[in-house]
Amino acid sequence: MEILIKALQLIMSLSILVILHELGHFIPAKLFKTRVEKFYLFFDPWFSLFKFKRKDTEYGIGWLPLGGYVKISGMIDESMDKEQMKQPPQPWEFRSKPAWQRLIIMLGGVSVNVLLAIFIYIVMLAAWGEDYIPVKNVKNGIACDSAALEAGLKDGDKIISIDNKKIYDFRRVVPEIVLYGHNSLVIERDGKQMNIAISDTLVSKIISTKGFITPRTAFFVDYFIPSSIAEKSGFKKDDKIIGINEKNIEFFDEFRKEIVKHKNLETKIKVVRQKDTLLLDVRVPATGILGIVPKDMLFAHIDYSFFNAIPAGILKGFHNVRDYLAQFKLFFRPKTEAYKSIGGFGAIGNLFPAQWDWMSFWNLTAFLSIILAVMNVLPIPALDGGHVLFLLYEIITRRKPNEKFMEYAQYVGMALLLSLLIFANGNDIVKLFR
Repeated sequence: MEILIKALQLIMSLSILVILHELGHFIPAKLFKTRVEKFYLFFDPWFSLFKFKRKDTEYGIGWLPLGGYVKISGMIDESMDKEQMKQPPQPWEFRSKPAWQRLIIMLGGVSVNVLLAIFIYIVMLAAWGEDYIPVKNVKNGIACDSAALEAGLKDGDKIISIDNKKIYDFRRVVPEIVLYGHNSLVIERDGKQMNIAISDTLVSKIISTKGFITPRTAFFVDYFIPSSIAEKSGFKKDDKIIGINEKNIEFFDEFRKEIVKHKNLETKIKVVRQKDTLLLDVRVPATGILGIVPKDMLFAHIDYSFFNAIPAGILKGFHNVRDYLAQFKLFFRPKTEAYKSIGGFGAIGNLFPAQWDWMSFWNLTAFLSIILAVMNVLPIPALDGGHVLFLLYEIITRRKPNEKFMEYAQYVGMALLLSLLIFANGNDIVKLFR
């Protein structure tokens, strides 16, 4: 059921994004009186699931859920309609329009995706506000995974700055380390400040791990996952866990490290419930997981009026576009091994929660809209960015690229995209067997 819910969210999100992206091409094409022959959600090789024709345009749903497309008359695109291109140009065709009109048509999809993401962020901020973790709230310092410990960090260290840049939201620490080429992380340990070097090797370890650093907090029970061992053993919401057998526990990360030592054993866990201290008997399963979701005590919340949400949403969209563009730099730093983190549809689907949550759905849809915009604007033939590159060449030189060259470039672009698709989804398959 979890896989089905994730798949439905992914399909719904991509369908919204594809339709609106293609509308970004469709509307300016129509405004400039350019004929659009097809408007499809998903691809339709050999047959379509549904279609109808209105005026000059066939609208439909294909059976291959890898995106969608509009087929514009007189344009060298993924349809590779050579016969049409052999005919004399017609006034309603893309190739007959001025270069500036063709440029607007090609930039339409990317523009819609960016504007859609900003619109979603604005509405989300106005409706739900925004949660963040002020670094000043992380008073007990950080909990480290193995990569952080190897880098020289220790449990309890406090983050001061990154290359003298103050970080106000704790969740920005890892993105800043990974994406922006900083040299050192400034921390406080035992009342003294010290520097931790940031190298490509460290970045590689951070990319390959899920935790790296987390805020160190006491362990309060928030809620239980279905079929929770802890709930069946008598734990209650708001219980504070302070010990395992004879060992005292102060922080959640200490509990995680200790509980795995008691797999398949009868264990006494000490909790504080209101004013009482209790010992609860639990048989720890082989997984070492009791099914408790800890309460997060560190978040701060900001509420926005609709008008205040507008600049905040624009800024959020800008920052996410900048972050995603920064990720491409990692692929030119081989030591980071960032290429191993490239994922396909499986990785994208796993971003969605196992239970339907509209806030998560729209947040991820906005993020995927930014990904779609950035990917499409890359100067690769067969993508919008490839067409834009050739159009800019034409505008600057006042000379159209040779149509035969455009045709071959389209083949090369499609081969590159197919290779990337196979590589990304291949990474997903490899990760399943690790």
